Amino acid sequence: MTTRPTERWGREVQDQKGRIAAGTLAEDDAYALHLWPEAFIAAVDTALGAYEADVRSFSSPSDDEVFASVEQVVMALNAINEEHGRIETGEREKLCEYIDDVLTDAGIDVEGLTSRRGIERTELTDDWRDW
Repeated sequence: MTTRPTERWGREVQDQKGRIAAGTLAEDDAYALHLWPEAFIAAVDTALGAYEADVRSFSSPSDDEVFASVEQVVMALNAINEEHGRIETGEREKLCEYIDDVLTDAGIDVEGLTSRRGIERTELTDDWRDW
């Protein structure tokens, strides 16, 4: 099963909060608290959960259905980034990898899917992604 990037971000936030409380980390040095505020993590987690549910609902999806699901999660993430402004290079890479991995875990041939559309696998989200 694919692990959501939000799980890692949340663990890091909680770890740093604990270290601040223990006095072993200065709040100014707690990068995770600034990079991934809890409201941002919760919003992204909700969007990714909806995406997972959508992909799980597929029985024999057409390429258009798969791309519609990808578009939907990317548009949701665009809106989240518009509100929170937290998706940077590292987050982008993890989110794109996650979107691909969810499809792969569902048995979808992402390489074939993207090649039929005349794009590289790494371009799966590019048509809609603002982040």
